[in-house]
Amino acid sequence: MVNHTMKLPNFVLLLTSALLLATTVSSDPDLLQDLCVADPSSGVKVNGFTCKEASKVNASDFFSSILAKPGATNNTFGSLVTGANVEKVPGLNTLGVSLSRIDYAPDGINPPHTHPRATEIVFVLEGQLDVGFITTANVLISKTINKGEIFVFPKGLVHFQKNNANVPAAVISAFNSQLPGTQSIATTLFAATPSLPDHVLTKTFQIGTKEVQKIKTRLLPKK
Repeated sequence: MVNHTMKLPNFVLLLTSALLLATTVSSDPDLLQDLCVADPSSGVKVNGFTCKEASKVNASDFFSSILAKPGATNNTFGSLVTGANVEKVPGLNTLGVSLSRIDYAPDGINPPHTHPRATEIVFVLEGQLDVGFITTANVLISKTINKGEIFVFPKGLVHFQKNNANVPAAVISAFNSQLPGTQSIATTLFAATPSLPDHVLTKTFQIGTKEVQKIKTRLLPKK
């Protein structure tokens, strides 16, 4: 008589490996129809957006000129991210892709941040940038990139772009998510609502309360 229980661990291992592989290579869920144009006005809450009535879909749902012009960079960081995601282009719903344009003033920075739902690849339109990301082993991987070149930031890892030149720069960013999400490290920690307790920040960064308050004052939105 064959002892089938001896084969169970191998089956479990195979099944686990398959599930891990599936979750590793996936981004947004695959679409199950030709299109599902987002209906932001719908009161139905799903993991994404409900579909607009097919009879009301038109070409404007799949079009945008939002990335055509440079963004204003006269702000604290000297950069501006203009997103072309499902919130701006409803036709992207369920397609698992989106774009952004990032403009940088001379010495401007897109400060350290993460995209929890997407890998990012940037293509340099103009200028030169110092870019990099930090692995979970706390290793910095960085490079200077120029017009026409690309660089990849793996999903979920902290990364940045810095314009060290004395002329403006710009990139187009592509994501494997219709809504990649962004968490800027500095603003997340120092400009959250409600605010993170000062004692958490002083202990984390080994600085005093005055320094914490100074940073919060600079990062909180101006009233």
